[in-house]
Amino acid sequence: MMKGKVAVVTGAAGVICSEVARDLAAGGATVVLVDLVLENAEKVAQSIREKGGNCACYACDVTNKAMVDAMAEKVIEAHGRCDILVNGAGGNSAKAQPKIVEFDPRELEEERPEDIVGIYNVDMDAFEGIVKLNTMGTVYPLLAFAKYMIKQGGGNIINFASMNTYCPLTRNFAYAMAKAGVANFTQAFAAYFAKCGIRINAIAPGFILNPRSQLILGTVEEGLTKRGKDVIDHTPMGKFGSANDICGCVRWLIDDEAAGFVTGITVPVDGGFLTLSGV
Repeated sequence: MMKGKVAVVTGAAGVICSEVARDLAAGGATVVLVDLVLENAEKVAQSIREKGGNCACYACDVTNKAMVDAMAEKVIEAHGRCDILVNGAGGNSAKAQPKIVEFDPRELEEERPEDIVGIYNVDMDAFEGIVKLNTMGTVYPLLAFAKYMIKQGGGNIINFASMNTYCPLTRNFAYAMAKAGVANFTQAFAAYFAKCGIRINAIAPGFILNPRSQLILGTVEEGLTKRGKDVIDHTPMGKFGSANDICGCVRWLIDDEAAGFVTGITVPVDGGFLTLSGV
């Protein structure tokens, strides 16, 4: 299914997308690893090459349209085409997150207590940066590579949404706002490019265990934090996901036989998290 295809993965050094990149390479695709820091992409590339995979690395700030357009042009010049785009670049920042979960009048005081950090006290530059990274950082690569997919007769694009897409988790104002937008414009672009042979879908990962999330959530095997217990209690399957769970969904969505009539959807990969109302 992958042999002879070129797959571009942004955010390729991240926990999920590095595994997606390895999986695509194992399937026979030439994988183009795109990350803000070239050195981080090269580390993933090394693990791919050690297993006989083909890959290349590019540094790019996906929030910079000129840089994205230039990178896309270089990829096409070097590899001739782009069959798959995995828009994995994104992220959150503690600087944009309140430390309290509901409004407290003290957050408006000039001399507020240190532990009272509400929405009025967060770094709004960081807030705006999160929105831009997760929205325009997806839109710019989508448009840049769709242009070449049109010329070659089609392609597949995967965007990344979140559990926050459906209902914002506490304190995640900017991230939730951005990820809701991802699901929305996935539908809009899917309709717009459908007759060009380009299918555009999104994946909404549930709680995927990685070194950062493990610090926040703990593990089922070694003990959960309070937040981790809240998540597991709300997850019918009783466990966290892994990056490999996302790989399976990517493989299905980009398979033109198995999912050839699928476009514009957002697929939750969440262990059933969204099936419970919490009451």
